[in-house]
Amino acid sequence: MSKNTRFLLVSLPASISPSNDHDEALTALRSAVTTDYGTVFPFSIPEFKIGTLDALVQQADELAKLESGCEAVVGKVGDSLRTILEGDEGKIAQQKTVNDKPAEQYLKSFHWNKTKYQASKPLGEIIDTLHKEVNSIDNQVKDKYNSYNQIKTNLTSLQRKQTGNLSNKSLSNIVPASLLVQDSEYLETHLIAVPRTITKDFLRAYETLTPMVVPRSAVQVAADDEFTLYAVTTFKKHSHEFVHKCRESKWTPRDFKYKEGGKEEESKELERVAKEEKKIWGEALRLGRTAWGESVMAWVHVLALRVFVETVLRYGLPLNFICGLVRTTPKLAKKARSSLDKSYSYLGGNAFGRDKKGRMTKDDSSTSADMQAAGLMGDGGDYSPYVCYEFEIL
Repeated sequence: MSKNTRFLLVSLPASISPSNDHDEALTALRSAVTTDYGTVFPFSIPEFKIGTLDALVQQADELAKLESGCEAVVGKVGDSLRTILEGDEGKIAQQKTVNDKPAEQYLKSFHWNKTKYQASKPLGEIIDTLHKEVNSIDNQVKDKYNSYNQIKTNLTSLQRKQTGNLSNKSLSNIVPASLLVQDSEYLETHLIAVPRTITKDFLRAYETLTPMVVPRSAVQVAADDEFTLYAVTTFKKHSHEFVHKCRESKWTPRDFKYKEGGKEEESKELERVAKEEKKIWGEALRLGRTAWGESVMAWVHVLALRVFVETVLRYGLPLNFICGLVRTTPKLAKKARSSLDKSYSYLGGNAFGRDKKGRMTKDDSSTSADMQAAGLMGDGGDYSPYVCYEFEIL
């Protein structure tokens, strides 16, 4: 979805229309927003079983926290898709669907999912179901992407061993067994990667670096653009000191044990890990696509519940309201809300008034505190005379 799209979910009493007709009330909402600031679509919300006032206030608080959690999970799943698709925005957008539809189309045609979230159940049960679902999605995605990152790290490490320089690459296909002293009680061969710029220093100094270095034992094994690899033989009793002195001289000792068939074994391991990485990549991508759609769906249902609960708290019973989805932009959202404030300030009672020039004003912070305590603050803690939640799906 475009980063230039923002939505408002607005609930108003049907009484904004003289006839209390829902279609006329929706038309009035469209007129208040105006096409200059956004486009209004009907947003259907069923009626739910309502408990006590205290329970509704508590559920309003729970839903506010749950919505923040939903938004965070949608963001984390999106980041996981971005990682696995290496930031390709075109491919990422293809994966971000809800019920195989673009998210915006899903919002415009929203219908409460009565199969997953039975509206006949108490509100508390529906909220609990949504909470468990969002946590499950979060944990599944986290586990799968941790597995992928681990196998990807292993593969990168194995590939680096094949393509790096002589200071870090695999030596299995470089060092022949004939160059190494093996199965000796007293002697040991060390492989030292020396920067090419200081090979002369190495050849002058290695024999006197520690006691009991075999004279003239340095043999060039291989060379690349950065390093030259030498084999040097020392007595085992001074091996640790020799390796330490090499590091001090900025020469890189290589930890290598010759193994028959080692080259073939490394190739098979690289092939196995590459296949495993490809398999888990596909699993992570499929899970990411599914999880993004399901987490967005859960988020929108939580938003619908927030609108319903605040509508009951704000407008009271019997319920007679309309809900509209306003599609706008980040720049125009403020103007759309300002236009709505002007049209429906009378719904705010004492919270809104007019200055001497007839301009609408909001009451002081003490009024806002009272409204917040009653669970009527809407989105962002800023009181408006109607129910409104603002959100973006990225």
